[in-house]
Amino acid sequence: MLRRYALVLSVYLNTRGFAFILFEGHLSPFDWGIHETRGPRKNGTCLTRITTVFDRYAPDALVIQDTTEQGTMRARRICNLNTSVVKLANDRGIPVFAYSRDQVRRAFEGYGCPNKASLAELIAKHIPTLQQYVPPPRRPWMSEDRRMGLFDAAALALVFFQHLATG
Repeated sequence: MLRRYALVLSVYLNTRGFAFILFEGHLSPFDWGIHETRGPRKNGTCLTRITTVFDRYAPDALVIQDTTEQGTMRARRICNLNTSVVKLANDRGIPVFAYSRDQVRRAFEGYGCPNKASLAELIAKHIPTLQQYVPPPRRPWMSEDRRMGLFDAAALALVFFQHLATG
């Protein structure tokens, strides 16, 4: 039997903080946000803000990036924070689904998305409310735009919905 999740929260952690997007269903975002955090207590501050998102929305499922050894290599701080977010979800009885960067790439390879920028454009094309958040093209000397985390979170959620549909 296909399990249904009324609210699916996808959280993407990055060096600046995190981005989240909450879906009511495939291609139906309900809320989203980008939270930047500075200072030596980044993980604690991020975890507090993520807890607030959990408390506000009580999601039925959490989707995150797989930062295990078999998943995606990330900085130790990000991996530790990811582990804390998983524990937070587990403590609340929320099932957690994790996908690696390679799984996301494979899920969208048929759409001709060679990089994150083209993936953001594809997502915005299918979810028009996100169109205003697509960052301008990145130049080689520029760091990644803070809004890209929103599309990373959305991509993780869309992989989740794809896996749910294919069972």
